[in-house]
Amino acid sequence: QVQLVESGGGLVQAGDSLRLSCATSDRTFSKHTMGWFRQAPGKEHEFVAAISRLRGTRTYAESVKGRFTISRDSTDNTLYLQMDSLQPEDTAVYYCAAGTGARGLVTPQDYNYWGQGTQVTVSS
Repeated sequence: QVQLVESGGGLVQAGDSLRLSCATSDRTFSKHTMGWFRQAPGKEHEFVAAISRLRGTRTYAESVKGRFTISRDSTDNTLYLQMDSLQPEDTAVYYCAAGTGARGLVTPQDYNYWGQGTQVTVSS
């Protein structure tokens, strides 16, 4: 069983930065592709970023490319999402997720395990 616990959300102003963390179970990264999704009120889960299991290849949604950076630290089993130049449209609950990566990495159906989410609110 993979456990995922997000933290780091909060209320910030437009243009500010935040770094989200996702604490994972031991050896999660060696077995899973990791992703970040977000869900705004009344909307579906939206893909944000992913990092592949073997090569660590990073993939980003167009809406966050150049502003967000996904990374992982295997020494402490933590996934990160550095978010810079935040905008009000980035307001959402952010979730980390783990999947096999066998079919893909940009849809929620590609992931088997999910954290509880952390709220990010960006004021204008």
